[in-house]
Amino acid sequence: DEAKRLLKAAGFEQLSEREEWSGLQPGRKYFFTRNHSAIVAFAIGAKYVAGNGFHIIGAHTDSPCLKLKPVTKITKGGYLEVGVQTYGGGLWYTWFDRDLTIAGRVLVREKKDGVVSYGHKLVRVQEPIMRIPTLAIHLDRTISSEGLKINNQNHLVPVLGTLIKHEMQKLVEGNVPGESSGGENTKHHPLLLQLIAKEANCEVDEICDFELQLCDTQPSVVAGAMKEFIFSGRLDNLCMSFCSLKALVESTSTDHSLDHESGVRMVALFDHEEVGSDSAQGAGSPAMLDALTRITGCFNHSNSKLLEKAIQRSFLVSADMAHALHPNYMEKHEENHQPKLHGGLVIKHNANQRYATNAVTAFIFREIAERHQLPIQDFVVRNDMACGSTIGPILASGVGIRTVDIGAPQLSMHSIREMCAVDDVNYSYEHLKAYFEEFTELDNKVKVDC
Repeated sequence: DEAKRLLKAAGFEQLSEREEWSGLQPGRKYFFTRNHSAIVAFAIGAKYVAGNGFHIIGAHTDSPCLKLKPVTKITKGGYLEVGVQTYGGGLWYTWFDRDLTIAGRVLVREKKDGVVSYGHKLVRVQEPIMRIPTLAIHLDRTISSEGLKINNQNHLVPVLGTLIKHEMQKLVEGNVPGESSGGENTKHHPLLLQLIAKEANCEVDEICDFELQLCDTQPSVVAGAMKEFIFSGRLDNLCMSFCSLKALVESTSTDHSLDHESGVRMVALFDHEEVGSDSAQGAGSPAMLDALTRITGCFNHSNSKLLEKAIQRSFLVSADMAHALHPNYMEKHEENHQPKLHGGLVIKHNANQRYATNAVTAFIFREIAERHQLPIQDFVVRNDMACGSTIGPILASGVGIRTVDIGAPQLSMHSIREMCAVDDVNYSYEHLKAYFEEFTELDNKVKVDC
C-alpha cells in the first residue's frame, strides 16, 4: 500500500491485470498489484520498441513473522491467548517479552443502498495488546547450561488478557460485541474481534475473514552513538524494496528522464519469498513474465518471437539483504569475503547457483559502482556452511534472464529487531538509480554471445 501511494504521487498510472493494456505508451509510467501483496511498476522508455530489453530490480515484501491461525481462540490457565503459526525462518526467541500488536488485512462486508459488497481494509492496532512471556529462570534451572529450548506450538502463544478481567467486563457492560446470541464466538475471542473492528471502522459481524500477523510496536529508529545505524523490524527485505522503488521513481522523475531510454525500467516486489516463493504473488509465479509478455505485446501484434528476443536483452538485479560481518561471530564468515556495514552493496556468489550471479552480471553491476565511486563488496558462504537463496535463481531459471544477486549488509537478520547502516541505504539507492540510468549504454558494450 505504501509503494502504491509513492508511485501514484510520482505520476505512475495504475493498471489492472483483469483488463486489457492496449493503451500503453512510450515515455509513460505504470504499475499493477497482485493480491495487494505484490506490486510491479515500470517506466517505458521514449525510444522503446517491442523486442527491446527490460531492466529490472526484483525484491520481496514479506518477512518472517507470527501469523494468526484460522481459529485463534485459546483459553487456558485463566488466560485469553491467541493461536499463531510461524511464517518463514524467524529467530523466534526474539519475539519473547516484546510489546506486540497485530496488523494486516481484514475482509469486510459492506452494504450500501441495499447492495452488499465485499472489500478488504488494512489495519494496524497501534497500542501493544499482546505479549509472549518467557518462563522465569527460577522455573527453568537448566536454561543456563542447556540454553533456551522453544516448542513453537506450546511456547509461542501470545497472551491477550485474563479470563477473570474479561468476565468482569461482561458483567459491567452486558453483551459483548463478537459473541453470538447462542454464546461465545467459537473461532476468536470477542475481545480480539472488537479491536480489529475498531481499526477497520466496521461492526464485528461485518468481519468476514482476515489475514493478520503479530508485529513489534517499537518504532524504527536511527540510532547508535553517532547515529550511524537503523534499528528496525523487517529490514529484510523492506530496505531493498524501498531503495528499489525510490531508485525507479527518482530515475524517472523529470519530464525528460526517459527521452533517451530504449528499454523498460521495472521494479517487481514479490510476496512469499521467505517460504519459497511458490504462490500466485510470489516470484515463482508467472507474474513478472506475464508483465513482460503484455508490455511487449502492446507494441507488437505480428511477431510472436519478440518476447524471447526481449528477455535475452534484459537484466535482473535480485535485491535481498546480505549478511554483514558480526564482530562476535567472525568465524562464521569466509576470511576473504566479510561484508562490512558502511561498505556498500554486496554482490552474492555461489558456485552451486544458490545465487544467480556470474562473472558477466557481477562485472556489469560492479562497473556501475566504479563509475560513480560507490563502494561494492563480495560475499561467498563458507564451504562448511549451507547457503541461503533468493528470488534470483527462481527468476533466472524460470524466465531465462541474466541476473545478479545483491543486497545491503545487515546484522540480526530474521530477528524481530534488525540492524543496518544509514550509509548503506543511501549507497543502495544511488547504485540502483545509476543502474536504471546507465544500463542500456553499458550493456551495448558487453559482448558475450556473439
